[in-house]
Amino acid sequence: MMLRGSLMYLGLFVLMRFFMKRQAGSFSLSDLLLIVLIADAAQNAFSKEYQSLTEGLILVLTIVAWDFVIDWLAYKSPIFNRLISPPPLLLVQEGKMLRQNLRQELITPEEIMSQLRQQGVGDLTDVKRAYIEADGQISVIKNDGAASGKKRKKPAG
Repeated sequence: MMLRGSLMYLGLFVLMRFFMKRQAGSFSLSDLLLIVLIADAAQNAFSKEYQSLTEGLILVLTIVAWDFVIDWLAYKSPIFNRLISPPPLLLVQEGKMLRQNLRQELITPEEIMSQLRQQGVGDLTDVKRAYIEADGQISVIKNDGAASGKKRKKPAG
């Protein structure tokens, strides 16, 4: 059992180390799916569900290969990329929440304000645009005065 566990660990480590370099810094929905599938496939190999350790490693390698192929296709084909990655959705424009887009993503005004505060924005009027990206992260483009931490002056008159 120790030998089987050691070999599976080392096999998974090599796969993750050499075939999944790009994913190390980010964590998307496809990464989560990949991890869950690998965990299930590897669990069976750990517990002798497969006749050999090789069967478990082949299944894990197949899952990693499909993940690579999908990433490669998305990189090579803008059409395929649009199919698997939703475009950014505008949530805040010129200091105003776009409630229909918030509702579409099931984001409450309190949640968007929390995300803005985490990015150093204390007031909605400091936001030029805020988007929800394909990976679920909120990206914020601040007004020019907000970027330096200054409040925007209202025009005279």
